[in-house]
Amino acid sequence: MGENISDVRIGGNYFHQIKRAQGNIMLNFVFRLLLTFNATSLFLIIYAVNNEVTLNSILPGVLWLKEIPAMFSYVIYMMIPVFLTWIGIVIGSKLGHDSFKKGDIEELELANNSFLPNYLGYFFVALSTSSVHAMWFVYFILFIFTFLSQAIYFNPLFLLFGYEFYSVRTVNGSVVSLISRNSYKNPVGISIERVQRVNDYTFLEVGAK
Repeated sequence: MGENISDVRIGGNYFHQIKRAQGNIMLNFVFRLLLTFNATSLFLIIYAVNNEVTLNSILPGVLWLKEIPAMFSYVIYMMIPVFLTWIGIVIGSKLGHDSFKKGDIEELELANNSFLPNYLGYFFVALSTSSVHAMWFVYFILFIFTFLSQAIYFNPLFLLFGYEFYSVRTVNGSVVSLISRNSYKNPVGISIERVQRVNDYTFLEVGAK
């Protein structure tokens, strides 16, 4: 007895939806890894500068690196998270999406300044760490807690790409973070058709402005 064509079609669609959901989960995982690294990479850069860790000391076999100034190494270190932040924005545009309809947002405020003091704490921790083993141990703990926190992945490098960080309180009392290139001041009447969901507390509006 042959299979019903409609049953085959429904089964195929269901399988496709499962594969798509699995792909979204993996993409979200990779995106969160990138956000976490970019948000914590300043710790590694400050440690490298403070302890004069140059590319020559990392790659002693590359002879031409001996001829370049240390500043070149530090600029390369800084360009890595900048490039990865751009990659993260591209990947973020592929995440599952959501929306904010008119009346969903009760309060909204710019959150850039409120997160900077916490981020600057990386400077002091990195400057007070002298041992390589201690550095990697502290960074591992910092990375894990940032990744698992389900909180905002504040990364000032987003500011270089024109993004702002907002703290949003919805009408049901939830407080979430919105990363967007749009300038929002008055929550009344705000409607955002598409935001990418990073997690339950963080949303990214890509391609705005």
